[in-house]
Amino acid sequence: MKIYTKTGDDGTTGLFGGARVKKASPRVGAYGAVDELNACVGVARATGLETLTEGVLAAVQVDLFTLGAELATQPGKEEKLRMRLIDAADIARLEQTIDTAEGELEPLKLFVLPGGCPQAAALHVARTVCRRAEREVLAVDDADVRAEVVMYLNRLSDMLFVLSRRANKVAGVADVPWVPRKE
Repeated sequence: MKIYTKTGDDGTTGLFGGARVKKASPRVGAYGAVDELNACVGVARATGLETLTEGVLAAVQVDLFTLGAELATQPGKEEKLRMRLIDAADIARLEQTIDTAEGELEPLKLFVLPGGCPQAAALHVARTVCRRAEREVLAVDDADVRAEVVMYLNRLSDMLFVLSRRANKVAGVADVPWVPRKE
């Protein structure tokens, strides 16, 4: 199988289920942003994360591929995917990770800037791309995106923030506080 098909040379791409749409459509933007997020999570994993975060993010990458597949499917044809889509159990898993990781951290008293150790910085990049992916998904016609997709991305961003703080703690590096400029 060749990697190039030339079918997209006219500026369109095929959705799973048969429809062709412009590559600039909101749906393609949404699954493209989810794909970019998945790559950012892969970069974060490549920084040498500790066991808990590594395991959580390995599962998240599978979730994101599933979520991207759903978004890349023609609305109404999701049953053709023949896979379990993101659901409440996946969102609960993220919430459990947030609660566990937050339990190890000092309460947040200040806003923090992205940074600290390389692992935390990479997780912050993934967090910001996650927020953009969430916005891109919301730009798709609401009737065509399940609520669980948006909820998952919203919770994932929160989890990536908490894991970035945890990465700094594990590395013995302080979070970078935001200090407002004085007048």
